[in-house]
Amino acid sequence: MQYEERYAAHPDDVKGYDTERLRREHLIENLFVPDDIRLVYTGYDRLIVGGAMPQSRPLELTPIDPLKAPFFLHRRELGIINVGGRGTVRVGDETFVLDYKEALYVGKGDRPVVFESDDAAAPALFYLNSAPAHTAYPDRKVTKSDAVVARLGSLENSNDRTINKLIVSQVLPTCQLQMGMTELHTGSVWNTMPAHTHNRRMEAYFYFEVPEGDAVCHFMGRPDQTRHIWMKNRQAVISPAWSIHSACATHNYTFIWGMAGENLDYGDMDTCAATDLK
Repeated sequence: MQYEERYAAHPDDVKGYDTERLRREHLIENLFVPDDIRLVYTGYDRLIVGGAMPQSRPLELTPIDPLKAPFFLHRRELGIINVGGRGTVRVGDETFVLDYKEALYVGKGDRPVVFESDDAAAPALFYLNSAPAHTAYPDRKVTKSDAVVARLGSLENSNDRTINKLIVSQVLPTCQLQMGMTELHTGSVWNTMPAHTHNRRMEAYFYFEVPEGDAVCHFMGRPDQTRHIWMKNRQAVISPAWSIHSACATHNYTFIWGMAGENLDYGDMDTCAATDLK
């Protein structure tokens, strides 16, 4: 298992970053490596973004040094969404089977977490978000049929999309972690428009189902100081609480959003008119 640390930054500093620095601080390129777990520990609400790709053997989620803990979940909760082949997650004495686009919430508590694929030729790809937790809530598998579903946008505006709220307070209790999945329909390429910020919580986006040869342009920064990062399939980006988070791509795609911070109110946001962005 490998990890790296990313530090939080002041928006006045970020607006001076060149392309290389912006990508180094916010883009997460290689989340899935065969038979490995990759983690990024961020200074933004202490969110951890990661990926586990068990192929020829099971992989255990062990505590990394910044946690200073006997177990990874000693003071943390964990959200998992499978974006690959069928796989299993063993949490202590329980076993959860996750198919493509199925989620699992794992509450705080001292027990091992082990990932395994059913088929090495089509390995599971477990996308991970983890946040600090103050109490233990029950582990629970969440499918799209369990989700709070919203259809937003329109094909005429190139943003016809379905939002699947998977790990949110309307579905199950969490301490601060929220996760969901937005699927853009054929002919639509814009997400989260009008753009918004929510200073009460940060966010991370993970883009997938981006065809080979296509790309996503992710927009971030303060509304009056926007920046962009070009991204490929199965890459993630860190969005500070003061930053907008929106994207347009050369093809429709799906993305997972994960949030951590002060509240669990999904609708708590400050919208920005498209004509006010700079």
